[in-house]
Amino acid sequence: MKNIPEKRSESCGLRGPAARDDECADAERETLMMELARLVQESVRASSWWERRGVDCTILTAAFISLPAGFLLLGSSQMMYFLLGLLVMGVAHAVITVKGTHLASHGALTESAAWAHFWAVFFIEVCGSFSARAGVQAHVKMHHAHTNVIGLGDSSTWKMPFLPRSVYLFIAPLAVPVITPVVAVGQLKGQSPLQIMRTVVCVCVGVFSQYYLLRCVSGLSCSSALLVMLLCRAMFSLPYIHVNIFQHIGLPMFSASSRPKRIYQMTHGVLNLPRNPVLDWTFGHSLISCHVEHHLFPFLSDNMCLKVKPIVSQFLKQKKLPYQEDGYVSRLRLFFHKYQELMVFAPPITDLVGVQ
Repeated sequence: MKNIPEKRSESCGLRGPAARDDECADAERETLMMELARLVQESVRASSWWERRGVDCTILTAAFISLPAGFLLLGSSQMMYFLLGLLVMGVAHAVITVKGTHLASHGALTESAAWAHFWAVFFIEVCGSFSARAGVQAHVKMHHAHTNVIGLGDSSTWKMPFLPRSVYLFIAPLAVPVITPVVAVGQLKGQSPLQIMRTVVCVCVGVFSQYYLLRCVSGLSCSSALLVMLLCRAMFSLPYIHVNIFQHIGLPMFSASSRPKRIYQMTHGVLNLPRNPVLDWTFGHSLISCHVEHHLFPFLSDNMCLKVKPIVSQFLKQKKLPYQEDGYVSRLRLFFHKYQELMVFAPPITDLVGVQ
């Protein structure tokens, strides 16, 4: 984790009262973020490689190791074994394409820049059927850099106001496996021919490999293999869409011209869901129960986000900053009853008076 140089205001006493107060307030807010970053850095330095990256790499490795068993079980004529194979394949796919792609997009799997690029292409394009360049641009450079800023990182890409709430929340997410490569094609515009060729080849390799193994190892027919691919890839698509909208939409949104300092932006615009034994391990702690920590320190692995969670929550509460948490069912109920307000109408802009 890179050290963040502390920004000091040496001219607090050299200007008029109003300007002096503003500068001192800015310096104090910067100091808050620096103080928290120092505490987190100390925890990271004191952690072993196993804690920093090993735990998450092991989970991803276990997902890949489980794939042969999934393919063999899917070839069984007994319904119980077939369904077990479907479950194994669906869980492994979620771990690889959600947890894996998310960590890879942030370079959290390795300290090497070259390997980080390799894993980003492998997880996002081969496994996730999406453009690595577009994925990193949209998620890291837009969503994280401009969290809840209207027109930049306001999560509006997840909105489909033309869909009724029940369709959007419970039916449309099942089409994510089909929509993802279609959207990926649209994201290729403006990329170099080499990048386009790489993305097309990688996506085709990933999709065809699964289809080929279902046909040859599991012994499924053409239509059955395609159906199984759809079911496996759509198994966790409902919570995937829910998580992406629950943790930002409905929280304060800011204008690009008057966004607050980073620590205020992230603590007001990000929400944690409670620990979930399924989603925490398939999607990763940073997307579920440690999303606030992830937005404050996006290059930490899932396990490190979980480790620094007590440090971050205690610090924010001591400094009387919000540490937002809500339950999955509670958020689902909110979005169901306030769908028009949250997912159709334009969100109001929040001005954090006194902290701009």
